Amino acid sequence: MKPITVALVQDTPVLFDLQKSLKKVNEWMEQAAAQNPKLIMFPEAFLPGYPRGLTFGTTVGDRSAEGRELWLRYWENSLIIPGPEVDQLSKMAKKHGCFLVIGVIERGGSGTLYCTLLYFDDQGQLLGKHRKLKPTAAERIIWGEGDGSDLGAYSTSIGKLGGLICWENYMPLARTWLYQQGVELYLAPTADQRDGWQATMRHIALEGRCFVLGCNQFVRRQDYPEDLPGESLKDFPEIMSRGGSVVIDPLGNILAGPLWDEAGILYADIDKKLIAKGKMDFDPVGHYAREDVFKLSKLR
Repeated sequence: MKPITVALVQDTPVLFDLQKSLKKVNEWMEQAAAQNPKLIMFPEAFLPGYPRGLTFGTTVGDRSAEGRELWLRYWENSLIIPGPEVDQLSKMAKKHGCFLVIGVIERGGSGTLYCTLLYFDDQGQLLGKHRKLKPTAAERIIWGEGDGSDLGAYSTSIGKLGGLICWENYMPLARTWLYQQGVELYLAPTADQRDGWQATMRHIALEGRCFVLGCNQFVRRQDYPEDLPGESLKDFPEIMSRGGSVVIDPLGNILAGPLWDEAGILYADIDKKLIAKGKMDFDPVGHYAREDVFKLSKLR
């Protein structure tokens, strides 16, 4: 297989506005298409945004009326899958003839919200979705837990695609399950802007002997709407999320990024031959697995 180009978009959506954010996705895809990438990736919760720093009026044992109003606004701008917004994303992928992976907030049938990753192929078909298994800390107030039934890798014309969302990547058994599925392009959309996250991305590439695509948002205080019920932005830092999107090869070498403190697109060329070369001396689910000692089984 010939090397392919991938594109990672680092930006913020139009927070709390699903329709305007979809237009922004289309604009970025138009820009990225000039480099003819086979895959375009967006960060965690890009539609309609990751609500960093917001409280939703919650304290232990209490919720405010203003917080419920803010929750309603977030809920109203979430996606129903399948639905018209998913159809728009499908058309974008088909138009540009590329795979599209994007983080969204999904409204489940009962009304619960999930932090979800959507996979589209280059014909615009929705290959599937993955709901975040364990929202972290205060995320648990606004998002439900995925049940794990959608965790796996997709066999595609550009390789096996699979991924975990943000701190799911600190779950060793979840990573191992993807390795067992033969993941080649490991996708890690996140909201983590710490320097230490770069070490995590590099570790996963070396551990899994796969290409790791880490994609984050670049967000400024001025990107937040000023009319969020019950929330004050005055104490927020000027830069809410620095980004740090990065692409790493199976031997831990950085191919692109990390991109800090600005919006933009990272491009990288992926040569899958490096995966086989990397497994000469280490294969986490092959000759280094010792299945006579350890064995992983997925319950659902």
